[in-house]
Amino acid sequence: MLRYRLPPGHTHPMTDVIGELVSIDAGAVSVRGRDGALVQVAAERVVALKPLGPKPIRTSEIRSLEAAAADGWPGVEREWIDGWQLRFGHGFTGRANSAAPLEPGASMTAETLAEIVDRYAARGLPPTLSLPDRLGSAPAGWSTYNESAVMAADISNLALRDGDSAIAVTEQPTAEWLDSLHYQGGKAPAGAAEVAAAVRGGTLGFGMIGARSSSAAVGRAAVTTAPDGRCWVGLTSLWVSPDHRRNGLGTLMCGELVRWGREHGATHAYLQVAVDNTHAVGLYRDLGFVDHHHYRYARPENAIGPNPVGGVR
Repeated sequence: MLRYRLPPGHTHPMTDVIGELVSIDAGAVSVRGRDGALVQVAAERVVALKPLGPKPIRTSEIRSLEAAAADGWPGVEREWIDGWQLRFGHGFTGRANSAAPLEPGASMTAETLAEIVDRYAARGLPPTLSLPDRLGSAPAGWSTYNESAVMAADISNLALRDGDSAIAVTEQPTAEWLDSLHYQGGKAPAGAAEVAAAVRGGTLGFGMIGARSSSAAVGRAAVTTAPDGRCWVGLTSLWVSPDHRRNGLGTLMCGELVRWGREHGATHAYLQVAVDNTHAVGLYRDLGFVDHHHYRYARPENAIGPNPVGGVR
């Protein structure tokens, strides 16, 4: 929060602006307000400059972003049961093979849970719940695992490159892109291509850096609109070849995919990352992403077993 004196002739002596601190030096202070306008004030007119805590995230905002993310990585089938969205995607990734309580008041009765268990068992999949903060908690007899952070950003607050894109972006995953799709150190299994190419009511972009026969980095972007009207670009399947790590390619891929999303109407960006992946979390924070909320998976204690193919993000 910047408070500064107004020139003589105004109806009040001082005013405030709340926003992002852009620069501060001996001569002036610059703050970008919430409306996007840049306010520059001479140092001698500054009365107070105070950091404010992050804006609290409302439960409705968590639910809305989770809905946009579910459309961005929906699996290949879905069903609704008593406020839960069930996703099925050949066992590839937890996001595409779990049930999430996306409607207010999603049922937690024994009957609803039994029906969810049956629907996954019918497809040979372990019954798995995705439980975002404040939207749901593990039922009795279920154990949680693999907590992840959802990090988000207002694209207007990110410093993105100008000029031509530094990556190649295609509408569908190419064979080379799929060859570079890695989870848990292994190649993508059968069915992964169908899962990666799925989106509900949105637009996909598949980014790649490198030669056709040997990708240095890949990433996927999905632009979808949340129930509250906010347009998001979600980044997934981010991977950099071990031979090219620590060279800034991950940062470049993320920034270019966000820029691609902005060109396709997105105003906000999100990604999901394991909370124990401290290197990736640090990279995303350096880019300007901040914690939005967490989620974790849950399974019945008598059903704990191998994770879905390719991990559970």
